[in-house]
Amino acid sequence: MRRSCVSGFSSSSRIMSSAGGGSALRVHAVRFGPGQELLGSLRALVQERRLRAPFIITCVGSVTKATLRLANATATNTNETIHLSGRYEIVSLVGTLNPEAHLHVCLSDGGGRTVGGHVLGDLEVFTTAEVVVGEALDLQFTRELDVETGFPELVVEPRSQTEK
Repeated sequence: MRRSCVSGFSSSSRIMSSAGGGSALRVHAVRFGPGQELLGSLRALVQERRLRAPFIITCVGSVTKATLRLANATATNTNETIHLSGRYEIVSLVGTLNPEAHLHVCLSDGGGRTVGGHVLGDLEVFTTAEVVVGEALDLQFTRELDVETGFPELVVEPRSQTEK
């Protein structure tokens, strides 16, 4: 079966939430220090700066703890979690930071082994966490319960002129 592509999406792709042709971007760079909890600190940054469509551009640093939901978790069985304790490098941190943040992290231990999952919290900074946060200035992110997945999923909407 041949599929046609438009703007990088095959005809069988389904876009659940989109807001047109892009957005202007503002960048916020921040560094968190030892002992700070990263998810809570990022939420505080979003609230303090009143960001409406924030997302992680990049992050490097290290943590001593993390609580992650693993890939096997479902809306009816969210107990597939792991609690990490030790020294871990942040190899990757990605996601959106609206009030119900949706972040995934990949961490590397002292032997170079990696583990990753959905961030539930408890990301305690070891030495530093240097985070660059982007904000789509023409959009706003919210979340709504998706009956198909059972999770609150991202809704992307244009920001009104009065909210810019």
